[in-house]
Amino acid sequence: MFKTVLFPLNRSQETRQAVAIAIDIVQKYRTELYVLSVTEPDTSANDRAASQDLIEEVKTYFSEVGISIKTKIADGKAAFVICDFADEINADLIVMGSRGVSLTEEHPEGHSVSQKVINLSPCPVLVVP
Repeated sequence: MFKTVLFPLNRSQETRQAVAIAIDIVQKYRTELYVLSVTEPDTSANDRAASQDLIEEVKTYFSEVGISIKTKIADGKAAFVICDFADEINADLIVMGSRGVSLTEEHPEGHSVSQKVINLSPCPVLVVP
């Protein structure tokens, strides 16, 4: 059913909860898993380093459960980058936490990254609360 899954991430609790679901889907369907971290264009070097550290941490975790992943760190507005990357890799599913994925993005207009991704995504989106 699913061949390619995209897992955008950040350090939120919702992302941590989504990891278990991503693992379950990848193991059940034997899918290819892409992990994406998005940094805002005006992000500091510290935030970029934090994105790299997070990717390495997640890569180690998935490796420990026998799952190899492909990773990417990209700059831009999170929802647009996620949807563009999902389209680029022909993702069949996006699994993400409900609090968004950007390390720095605030949402004063009341729309979370996950809400934007649901509206823009080229494939189904599984949002983990």
